[in-house]
Amino acid sequence: ARSRTVGELLAPTSPFDKKCGRENWTVAFAPDGSYLAWSQGHRVVKLVPWARCLRNLLLHGTKNGADSVGTRLPRQNSESGQKNKPCEHIIDCGDIVWSLAFGSSVPEKQSRCVNIEWHRFKFGQDQLLLATGLNNGRIKIWDVYTGKLLLNLMDHTEVVRDLTFAPDGSLILVSASRDKTLRVWDLKDDGNMMKVLRGHQNWVYGCAFSPDSSILCSVGASKAVFLWDMDKYSMLRKLEGHHNDVVACEFSPDGALLATASYDTRVYIWDPHIGVILKEFGHLFPPPTPIFAGGANDRWVRSVSFSQDGLHVASLADDKMVRFWRIDEEYPVQVAPLNNGLCCTFSTDGSVLAAGQDGSVYFWATPRQVSSLQHLCRMAIRRVMPTSLVKNLPIPCKVMEFLCYQI
Repeated sequence: ARSRTVGELLAPTSPFDKKCGRENWTVAFAPDGSYLAWSQGHRVVKLVPWARCLRNLLLHGTKNGADSVGTRLPRQNSESGQKNKPCEHIIDCGDIVWSLAFGSSVPEKQSRCVNIEWHRFKFGQDQLLLATGLNNGRIKIWDVYTGKLLLNLMDHTEVVRDLTFAPDGSLILVSASRDKTLRVWDLKDDGNMMKVLRGHQNWVYGCAFSPDSSILCSVGASKAVFLWDMDKYSMLRKLEGHHNDVVACEFSPDGALLATASYDTRVYIWDPHIGVILKEFGHLFPPPTPIFAGGANDRWVRSVSFSQDGLHVASLADDKMVRFWRIDEEYPVQVAPLNNGLCCTFSTDGSVLAAGQDGSVYFWATPRQVSSLQHLCRMAIRRVMPTSLVKNLPIPCKVMEFLCYQI
């Protein structure tokens, strides 16, 4: 089935378009669904209120330029109206932007540092931050509501390829870089760098937190998937199975599954707690042997994203297709065309998929299916129980297999 197009936001043309930097490597939605951000290229990040943006897309269809959305959105004149009237911002980050991540604060989550007597920033519950990873290795932290620069983090020596905030509201930020390291930052401690995670032998392409913030997954220019214990800042295990570079990863909403995308033309669905591959989504049939999967091909998978219903996965590959998969089916349930796509992510409510390409963003309606009561119960259980605990439950084998996503 062909996925229904919702609309697109096109980057404005400029005399510099033929120079490097027009790639849109990153699209992100705020955790509360209030904002959408993407890299337009040439150092520019666009921030727009998502509800109004979506309403305009549904009313007017395809947009001829991202700035046309701004004509219907009020500019912010005072900080007093920032929560009632979210507004758009155009941010010049000073260098080519490779990664974006939104972070929000929970006051109960204190800084992990020992000395918390004085801090420059007191991040409250109403704070929404945007982290941008740059070509020069810097990470800039912005206030989403005002568009102001708050922090400038400078420890990486190469491109900051990916960023992810801990979902627990602690404002712990992890950055993945081409300098072969992952760095852990505490924004509640004014951006103090807490830890450097070393283990990758080459570029690190992506990283993702589990929903409970206890596990970090990282992938890069190797065939292995790394899992880290974020309480001890130590490596838990490596997942072996891909035959080429692994470029993207994301946990399911209940934390029971992990999706990884690779240049070997495959998306794997893992049980990250025991390191087993549960499902393989192939983008080339028949699937290439390890020898051929390890080389260049026209089915490189660039990005993967888990929907909030826990049933659907989206993937984006070099064959100019976006695919929507169900975790319990072999073949895509919907497809859509996209040339030169680089990244994709579901909206916070899972109703729309956004994909980035050449400074622009394209949107599709996602498959809408009512989750079964069994699946909802499974997700509720798996949010609090890893596979090892599920296997110790005094329940029938079929129920256990269902809870472990084996059937």
